Amino acid sequence: MKAAEETPDARRPRGHELSATGVTVAYDGVDVVHDASLTLRPGEVTVLVGPNGSGKSTLLRTLARLQRPRTAELVIDSDTDGLALSPREFSRRVALLTQGRPTPSGLTVRDVVELGRYPHQGRWGKADPGGRAAVDRALAMTGVGELAERGAEHLSGGQLQRVWLAGCLAQETGVLLLDEPTTYLDLRYQIELLDLVRDLADDHGIAVGAVLHDLDQAAAVADRVVLLHKGRIVADGLPEDVLTARRLTDTYGIRIEVDDDPLTGRLRTRAIGRHHTRNERLSTTS
Repeated sequence: MKAAEETPDARRPRGHELSATGVTVAYDGVDVVHDASLTLRPGEVTVLVGPNGSGKSTLLRTLARLQRPRTAELVIDSDTDGLALSPREFSRRVALLTQGRPTPSGLTVRDVVELGRYPHQGRWGKADPGGRAAVDRALAMTGVGELAERGAEHLSGGQLQRVWLAGCLAQETGVLLLDEPTTYLDLRYQIELLDLVRDLADDHGIAVGAVLHDLDQAAAVADRVVLLHKGRIVADGLPEDVLTARRLTDTYGIRIEVDDDPLTGRLRTRAIGRHHTRNERLSTTS
């Protein structure tokens, strides 16, 4: 009988818990994230929201070890020092979809997705027994299987975003970090990606941490919402507890109303500008 780690089922991702404590990050000597702490749990989607410059992406990149913190403790499954792991060992546990990845030239879509298998390969490209199946699953899950042999440089921005996501899924980690994953996607693929995120948490036990700008999308997909402002976590909890009208208005500096969508029953937000309400327009012209 083969060892447990060599069986197909054992190669599938299982959720890991990723805990960050006391994260402080500085740029040019100025702190931009202040003593932030949060935990990403298996089977949960945690969404970071906040205004531009609030530290969302910086905090996420720090969790992925792409940003060096001034102070931080990073623990995986309560007993593994995430900062002490080798890059390859860490990449077997945590994957990150970043913003603004370059367009690969001279590679097919399958080639790009196969890059996600690097942490599972031995030195000098040693054979990866589960690689082909993992890549095929990732291509299918992201809806780009029919593009597998197409040159990546010929894809639209939305298609390329899904290909990079497929590479993260092929990595088969227990923690998936997504930095504004709906960027470049049209409405259909935004919704399908958010559905996929929920499937990864619900069906595969993955711990998902994502940065989103759209508050309604955050409310729809998240188990927990973390609200940041000026580099500090100002609220962390259930969407309905964090995304309140008063708190959002104070944080974003614009009037934001919150209610329940009558069709879905989900929390819905509306930012109110000077010209956004008919009654207010009428009152100013009468």
